[in-house]
Amino acid sequence: MEIPTIANSSNIIYQWTYNRLIGLGVPADQADIINLFVLLGLLFIALSIVYYVLRKFLVNALAMLARRSKTKFDDHLVRNRAMAQLARLVPLLISIQFIPVIFSAFPDWIGPVRKFFDMVLVIVWVLLFRAVFRSIRDHLRTQKGFEDKPLDSYLQVINIFLFFVAGIIIFSMLTGQSPWAFLGALGAASAILLLVFKDTIMGFVASIQVSTNDMVRVGDWIEMPKYGADGDVLEINLNTVKVRNWDKTITTVPTHYLVTDSFKNWRGMHESGGRRIKRSVSIKISTIRYLENEEIEHLKKIQLLRPFIEERQQEIEQYNKESGADPAMPVNGRKMTNAGLYRQYVTLYTAQHPLIHKGYTMVVRQLQPTETGLPIELYMYTSNTKWGIYENAMADIFDHLLASVKFFGLEVFEAPASDDVRSLGLSSSKGVGEAAVPIRQRFG
Repeated sequence: MEIPTIANSSNIIYQWTYNRLIGLGVPADQADIINLFVLLGLLFIALSIVYYVLRKFLVNALAMLARRSKTKFDDHLVRNRAMAQLARLVPLLISIQFIPVIFSAFPDWIGPVRKFFDMVLVIVWVLLFRAVFRSIRDHLRTQKGFEDKPLDSYLQVINIFLFFVAGIIIFSMLTGQSPWAFLGALGAASAILLLVFKDTIMGFVASIQVSTNDMVRVGDWIEMPKYGADGDVLEINLNTVKVRNWDKTITTVPTHYLVTDSFKNWRGMHESGGRRIKRSVSIKISTIRYLENEEIEHLKKIQLLRPFIEERQQEIEQYNKESGADPAMPVNGRKMTNAGLYRQYVTLYTAQHPLIHKGYTMVVRQLQPTETGLPIELYMYTSNTKWGIYENAMADIFDHLLASVKFFGLEVFEAPASDDVRSLGLSSSKGVGEAAVPIRQRFG
C-alpha cells in the first residue's frame, strides 16, 4: 500500500476545497482563483500558529534552559537570536512542501514560487549561521586566550564568505546555471572585483598580520598622531580600528594603516610593570660653586647625605694629600660642589622612594648646559604604571626636589618675571648676591 505524501495528496486537498466552493455557489470559472486565495489564507493561518507555538514555547523554553545551565554558549545563542532564526526556518520548510498543493490548478506557477521560497530559505539559513558564528565570537571573548584578539575581523570574513556562497546559490537558482559558471564569470571580472573590494582585501590581510604578529590587541593603548588617535583600542574590525581617545572621543583608523604606518603601542610598558620618568630640574649655573668646610658640616645634618659626605671627605683628603694640592687656590685638587652633593642627594632620595622601581635603570645625570641652566635629569621608572599613581609619584618627587634645592645654595632657573626686572636696581646696590652667602648663614 502506497503511503500518501503531501505531493500525492495535493490533488485531493485542492479538489476537496474546490468542491466546497462550488457547493457554496461560487462560479466554476472563478473557483480556481478563489480556491488559491483560500488555501493561501489557510496556510498562512496554520504557519502563523506554528511560528507562534515555536516562539512561545520552544524558543522561550530553550532560553529558560540556557539561563539555568552552567555553560554560557547557549546564553549567547539566545542573545544573538539564533533560536528565533530557527523558529522561522521550520514554517518556511513547511511552506515549500505545500506549494504543489496550493498551486495545483496553476502548475506553471509552481516552479517560480518554489524558486522564490528556496531563495528565501537560503537567506534564512545564512542568518541562522550568522547568529551561530556571532555566538561563537561572544563566547570566545570570555576566554582569556581570545579576549584581546580581533575576533570581529574574523567574523566579518566569515560573513562575507557566507553571503558570497549564498549569492552563488541564488544566482544558480535564478539562471539555472551551474555555480561553476558563475565562478568562471567572476574570474573574468576579477580585476574589477579587486578594485571594488580593495579596502576589504587590504583590511583582511592587515587583520591577519596584526593578529599573527601580535601588533595590537583590544584594550591596548596606542598613539597615532598622524590620525589623531591616542587612547585605548575598542574594536578591531575588518576595515577599521576604533580608538577611544583620552578625551572620550572616538577615532576610526583603517586597519591596514596599522601595517603601513608607524604607531606607538604602550602595552609593553604595562606588561613590564614600570613607567619611565624622564624629567629634569634646570639649575641656575651662576649658583654652582665649591663648598666651604663649614657648609659641608652643615649639610651633614641631612641624614641621607651624611654617610656619603663622610666617605667622600676621606677620599678627597687622601687624594689632595698624595697629590700635594695647594689649598690656597680652590681649583687645586678635589673639592665638593653644591651641585654635586645635590645630584647625589637626588640619587639617594629616589633610590629609597617606595614608588620607584628598583629593578630598572636608575640614573640621575647632568645634561648639556644650555641658556636655561644646567639640567639635572631623573631617568628612572615608577613601580606602578597606572596614570594617576604615576603622575602623583612624579609630582611628589619633584615637589620635594624643588623645595630642597635651596638648602644646597642653588637656584632653579626661571625666565625673568616683571618683579625680577623691577628689582634689578635694588639688587645692584647690594654688592655680592644672596647666592654667595654661606649655606649655614642662610639656612642655619
